[in-house]
Amino acid sequence: MLRLEPRKEPSRLMVWATPPAAVLLTLVFGMVLFAALGKDPLRTVEIIFVEPLLSPFSRAELLVKAAPLVLIGVGLSLGFRAGVWNIGAEGQFIIGAVAGGAAGLAVYDTPGLWVLPMMCAAGMLGGFAWAMIPAILRIRFNTNEILVSLMLVYVAELWLSALVGGPLRDPEGFNFPESRLFHDSATMPILIEGTRAHVGVLVALAVAGLAWLALQRHVFGFSLKVMGQAPRAARFAGFSERRAVLACMGVSGALAGLAGVFEAAGPVGQLVPGLPAGYGFTAIIVAFLGRLHPGGVVLAGGVMALTYIGGESAQLEMQLPAAAISVFQGMLLFFLLGADVFVNHRLRLRRAAAPATESA
Repeated sequence: MLRLEPRKEPSRLMVWATPPAAVLLTLVFGMVLFAALGKDPLRTVEIIFVEPLLSPFSRAELLVKAAPLVLIGVGLSLGFRAGVWNIGAEGQFIIGAVAGGAAGLAVYDTPGLWVLPMMCAAGMLGGFAWAMIPAILRIRFNTNEILVSLMLVYVAELWLSALVGGPLRDPEGFNFPESRLFHDSATMPILIEGTRAHVGVLVALAVAGLAWLALQRHVFGFSLKVMGQAPRAARFAGFSERRAVLACMGVSGALAGLAGVFEAAGPVGQLVPGLPAGYGFTAIIVAFLGRLHPGGVVLAGGVMALTYIGGESAQLEMQLPAAAISVFQGMLLFFLLGADVFVNHRLRLRRAAAPATESA
């Protein structure tokens, strides 16, 4: 009989073995899903995971998709380490894009090298402020930051729609709900000529490096680890839970807001109602797939970006519904969480006890 028994200490091997195992299980059950939809499973997986790596244009697009995922994922991973569950990064992404875009549109007629840095600062402040709402409610009234941050996503979406259909609407846009196209000074500099890959990729890598330094070489990173693993020990050591909540929510919100500016000022080039791309929710998968480690988040961001690019190609070539690709991406998180059970537990084979014989 198989029994699940707790380990004396977490398995370091399983910590790093479960992400590849989750990816493999996702591939296997993804092929089952595609076959159930009447599609060639091997060809579909090839389109999603192989073909984007063979095309120079697709490789550049991978960088475009991975940059916001890495930025948001790094911010979320810091909070998750400390037990601060910011699930509303999508809303902070939107507010960051709105704040940065509005700042750029406000100086539309006065271009300069200072415009884009100003937009980035405004976007980070917008994401920070939006994240402070659930943070302050938690430390003041002990509300659940998961629910509050998640509900604020829908408020942010409605606010974006209201602004692009009203105050920020393009006066020459024939009444369409969209802003003006940003001026050249308000758009992201291109990193690879002839593609949409921009310098936000370098910023995302730099942020991941700074996060690694904070976790490995600074007392702030140590306090987050202790807060998440042993809250009582953290309190005895003098680490403040309130400061941790404010810091984690603030950093993750600011990085999500910066990612929103990069998306609005990069591939999109304006504010539109369809700006939210689900990066804030996908970054949750990225954070856990990367084991809440900045280096792992960079790799996981690349994997999820691959599913975005390949998924779009599969929808066109294989006539797959968009929901099928979303389910495929969601499988990765579920299999990862399921496999994580074996980090702290192991399967044991035990013989069933023989029935006791009655004495004569």
